[in-house]
Amino acid sequence: MPDPLPDEFRVALAASASRRGAFGATVVFFSETPSTNDEAMRLAEHGASEGATVLALAQTAGRGRHGRQWFSPPGAGLYASIVCRTPAILPTLTLAGGVAVAEGITRATGLPVAIKWPNDIVVHDGSAPGRRRKLAGILAEGAAGPSAIQYVVLGCGINVRPADYPAPLVGRVTSLEHELGRSVDAGLVLAEMLAGLNEQARALSDGRRADVLDRWRSLSPSATGTRVEWSADGTRHQGTTAGIDDDGALLVRSAGRVERIIAGELEWK
Repeated sequence: MPDPLPDEFRVALAASASRRGAFGATVVFFSETPSTNDEAMRLAEHGASEGATVLALAQTAGRGRHGRQWFSPPGAGLYASIVCRTPAILPTLTLAGGVAVAEGITRATGLPVAIKWPNDIVVHDGSAPGRRRKLAGILAEGAAGPSAIQYVVLGCGINVRPADYPAPLVGRVTSLEHELGRSVDAGLVLAEMLAGLNEQARALSDGRRADVLDRWRSLSPSATGTRVEWSADGTRHQGTTAGIDDDGALLVRSAGRVERIIAGELEWK
């Protein structure tokens, strides 16, 4: 069963209502749940309207890309999943979501962040030039009908407070409060993220897809000029990122040609 929405979220959502549109107009809150994406997809299957949001402060079975576990301990993060149904926004939702989360974090906290293709929000590690630490991740999952996508759930996990991270994550992840050296209003972060998503959704609905892509590009310096490695067809490849195309695929210059990467694992240098 859902829990009462904490005051820090209730107050921030009320103050931002005029800027959020449908996003966050309905919020279902859990102190802990297996997965906010699973809960949001369940709501969507039962007719939840666009913008319905599932929010939790801990997940026991949170996941990222390729089914990886997302470390979601109590008291450390903010986990939200939003139902999206408008056809015009669905094809570009992951990129639009990245812009919304990045801009929402900066507006709420003042912390400058960047996007690492395709769906990570990162900060630069001042102790190691060129290295980035992950601050948040985005996962879009959808359901298709006979002729079109019915809905997409946009999930986002944001590391708000320091945590005792598992050994493989130490040095690779960080939190808002660690980076800022002060406490953070998680309610304000959520509200600004949802307001940002409303901005991006309106741009896509108005036919301004190029504006969304341009904003994503400006927030993702590593998408151009960064050395990467990846495997394809059993062969290891190397190249240099050359931006994204209008469908959101990563372009990589390699061996005299430009490769178009839409999925898979990249090793960033």
